[in-house]
Amino acid sequence: MRPWHYLRQFFIDLSRQKLRTAMTTFGIFWGTCSIVLLFAFGQGLREKQIQSQRGMGENILVIWPGVTSLEYKGLPKGRRIRMTEDDVKSIRQQAQLIQRVSPEYIRWGIPVKRGRNLNNRRVHGVWPEYGEMRNIIPVMGSRFINQADIDEQRRVCVIGDRLAKDLFPRGGGPIGETLLIQGVPFVIVGVMKEKRQDSSYSGRDAWKIWIPSSTYRTMWTQPYPNNVVAQIVPTATGDQGESEINSILARKYRFDPDDPRTLGVWDTTRNVAFMKNLFDAFQGFLVGIGILTLITGAIGVSNIMYVVLEERTKEIGIKMALGARRSYVITQFLSETMLLTLVGGFLGFLFAALIIRIFPTFGLEEFVGIPRVNLFIGVMITVLLGIVALGAGIFPALRASRLQPVQALKLF
Repeated sequence: MRPWHYLRQFFIDLSRQKLRTAMTTFGIFWGTCSIVLLFAFGQGLREKQIQSQRGMGENILVIWPGVTSLEYKGLPKGRRIRMTEDDVKSIRQQAQLIQRVSPEYIRWGIPVKRGRNLNNRRVHGVWPEYGEMRNIIPVMGSRFINQADIDEQRRVCVIGDRLAKDLFPRGGGPIGETLLIQGVPFVIVGVMKEKRQDSSYSGRDAWKIWIPSSTYRTMWTQPYPNNVVAQIVPTATGDQGESEINSILARKYRFDPDDPRTLGVWDTTRNVAFMKNLFDAFQGFLVGIGILTLITGAIGVSNIMYVVLEERTKEIGIKMALGARRSYVITQFLSETMLLTLVGGFLGFLFAALIIRIFPTFGLEEFVGIPRVNLFIGVMITVLLGIVALGAGIFPALRASRLQPVQALKLF
């Protein structure tokens, strides 16, 4: 019967202090809701930003030719190092930490014509591996450049999704259509699937054109790629991949592998790591605010239990005079505190879950991502609520259990 007795006493106390109980419960409600929403939206924003950073590709190194800044084995500094396709082939064959690699030739302001629609766009000559590295995923029914296109120097191209809409404003499938690139006809074999991209080194992929590198070299006399794109294996770091590439090229061009200016390297893994650390700290800050709100609610719960203690001092004295043990009094106060806290926490969690559920209908995912609540959040909030309830109720409960029956009865 004790659980029912505790529950009955809880509702009696609730009816005596309606406004105070409502305000205290609201504090727990709002604290729980704040933690869930801040954590969920922080997680959604974190995933969105990292996804945007990875729009250019995962574990990518972009390498540009540079000038030596150190003397090496009698050779002077200031020598220009320019990579060729043979160097890229050597990297592909010798490097153990490089998963994929491709040269990249770039031409800006190339006239691109389809019917009466004329644009000046960037044209990139690449290998087939480039598409996988740079997350250029073709839409259904299309493809990226393949090895046969390279070997046979085919006049085929892949275009970005925004460029496809620009060239084909009336809709229709661009696959198989002919595009004039600097007056030369190319067949469109692929259209890039729309993607989120917040970082780039030569503009957004949505407006680009990719053709086989072998075809590119037949149209423009350009012996050296503008840059090389390499993808390191997931188990390696960007520094390790960069060091291996430097070692391979240093043997051929005879420069110091530790020379920081011989090759310019953009390690995108550092950007992703920075964003992760930034949003982890930001998310921790947001959760800290929610926890402080919960602590404020806990102080309110503790205060209301002290008020209940003052009102029930005589009742406690009578119970203890009749043989009630200290454990009974402590359990009674703690159970009421737990009920008050858990009710507020449960309502707060439900309200937050409702907001998260209906949030996608507002169409704001592009800006803040999709908020998510996972098992870890639920467990963390449950544990936190338990700690709050225990901390709020233990001191009033201990004080009530230490009352002497004679003294308690003398107060009234």
